[in-house]
Amino acid sequence: MSAPKVQTPRSSVNTAVALAHLLERIDRSGDPIDAAQYQIVVSRLKKALSANLPDTALTAVLNTYPSTAELYENMHYESSGLSRSSLDSAVSAEMQASKLLGKFSLHPRPPGE
Repeated sequence: MSAPKVQTPRSSVNTAVALAHLLERIDRSGDPIDAAQYQIVVSRLKKALSANLPDTALTAVLNTYPSTAELYENMHYESSGLSRSSLDSAVSAEMQASKLLGKFSLHPRPPGE
């Protein structure tokens, strides 16, 4: 009978950092990547981010690796929205989307409405 596999907080953090670093390299690389491999990295990183990481470690990983921060935000979008995005960029994106939708609307609104 083998002992159950137990991950310590340190090994959980190390796993999350390694996968976050790998995802960042893949996303920033101009080289083609196999979709299945990309999905494996993302799936494992999601699992690592779902582990009970210490708050300071999680914050450090998210602040260091933008691709991981975006993934984390998407994982929690339903409950916290774009919580890691700056308010200015979120408001700007919403205004641009409203303008674009207004152009295609059947009932155009007067400016400023």
